Amino acid sequence: MDTRRLYSFIKIIDAGSITRAADILHIAQPALSQQLSALEAQFGQQLVIRSKRGVAPTEAGRALYRHAQLILRQVDLAHAAVRVSGRAPAGSVSVGLAPYSLGAALALPLLKRVRERYPEILLHVNENFGGVISEAIMTGRMDMAFIYGAGPLRGVQFEHLRTEDLFLIGAPDGTRDPREDEVSLRELERVPLLLPSRIHTVRQVVDAAFQHASLEPDVVGEVESALTLVNAVEDGLGATVLPGSAARAILDVRSLSVRRIVDPVIQVKLSMVTSDNQPLSEPALAVHNVFLELVRAFHDCPSSDKKEQ
Repeated sequence: MDTRRLYSFIKIIDAGSITRAADILHIAQPALSQQLSALEAQFGQQLVIRSKRGVAPTEAGRALYRHAQLILRQVDLAHAAVRVSGRAPAGSVSVGLAPYSLGAALALPLLKRVRERYPEILLHVNENFGGVISEAIMTGRMDMAFIYGAGPLRGVQFEHLRTEDLFLIGAPDGTRDPREDEVSLRELERVPLLLPSRIHTVRQVVDAAFQHASLEPDVVGEVESALTLVNAVEDGLGATVLPGSAARAILDVRSLSVRRIVDPVIQVKLSMVTSDNQPLSEPALAVHNVFLELVRAFHDCPSSDKKEQ
């Protein structure tokens, strides 16, 4: 298998045109067309549909596109492993961190510790990753992600890290200890809520709890930015619901009311997801281990909320 043909094929699909791909690759269009024809002959399948508007992958082409990305990713990892053999881990590592999560709270400590311990690792942290997580990990665009949920999800494996209670975060009213109070789900029905959109697991869990109790939440706004969300709560525009680790992080820097939701207690599971068909590279494994260290340290900290599971 000529990996150069696979690389060219990926560029053709990404560009949607043989002409544009030839410009990107700085090769003649007839030569690129010949590479594509050679791939189709090798696999005995039509890989693209040609039209005046460009090219689009067939079903066989989409399958090859996914596998080509994996193959080239493995080739890159092999080159990197050989280059740094006998030396400290080096290379790029991409980590997705779920917004409003313990992972997001540990983003800065993760950057600091990786920088201190593995200066040759270039860490890419994404707190706003979208699309299909499994596809991003399967194609190597993301090495690992820390998300709320326990699976199953096609193409990835889940490693459960911890289970967190959900808390109501609101502007302080001066009548209660913000670190000890609780609020029932039924009381929550009367509270104007600012929540993330329905694509977030936390929102889905909150909606499901209300639905199961035959209650209706008073959602007055949907906010995707964690910083904007906290600022809006501080300004009294509404309250929000966040996991315990995020609530604790907020208490460290803001004077807000944080109350554990009870009757029933609502929980979310935080998991690490990685590819189920390719191992982590040496630098990615190093980052993975650093993050687990930080999770354990956060959980074992004496100031940690002991009501969390």
